[in-house]
Amino acid sequence: MSGRVSLLCGAVSGPLFLLILFIEGATRPGYNWIRHAGSSLELGGGAGWMQQANFVLTGVLTIVFAAGLPGVLRERGRRSVWGPLLIGVWGLGLIGAGVFLDDPVSGYPPGTPAITIPPTMHGALHGKTSLIGFLAMLAAFVVFARRFAGWGERRWALYSALSAVLFPAGLVLFVAAFEQVAGLVDIGGLIQRLTVTIVFAWLTLLAIHLARTPVDARDLTHAR
Repeated sequence: MSGRVSLLCGAVSGPLFLLILFIEGATRPGYNWIRHAGSSLELGGGAGWMQQANFVLTGVLTIVFAAGLPGVLRERGRRSVWGPLLIGVWGLGLIGAGVFLDDPVSGYPPGTPAITIPPTMHGALHGKTSLIGFLAMLAAFVVFARRFAGWGERRWALYSALSAVLFPAGLVLFVAAFEQVAGLVDIGGLIQRLTVTIVFAWLTLLAIHLARTPVDARDLTHAR
């Protein structure tokens, strides 16, 4: 697989996902993007397939990025096994979130309860696959923070470490909001969007950073 193709997939996957999420959230009747979950766009009328496709497409692009990442790193004189693997698991989690529909939450679609108890099978699988992806991405932040520190890239090590702190904090907050915790429920959608933006921004910037990093000709010679 071409390194350029994988880096391009990594660079565009997040912005494309967020753009579609924004457009869908701004145009769907009865939907409040500040309050409602992004996954709820899979529900409500005949347009739900668009958000499902958004999850699946982004997951595929992420997996392509993860699959090419070991070669891209190797070309630049670097090694990481667990980092790309964990990013790939994040991509699989996105595909799972698209295949399995989430349950209604926080009153969307209109007329549904604030929370679905007990969850449906699809809703439970949506939550589990998403959680696996979230935990994998958290681990990826930690792995790359250590890797970048070892590579002497302190800024990227700090950026990855900071993401490893902010991401789980946001995750806890938006899960609490969708569990209808007072004071958070009305901004659950906003918190969720800010949280996933941490991930997608990091992935996009990582792809751009690697694309701008010179290839190590010596490493290529040794690999032949």
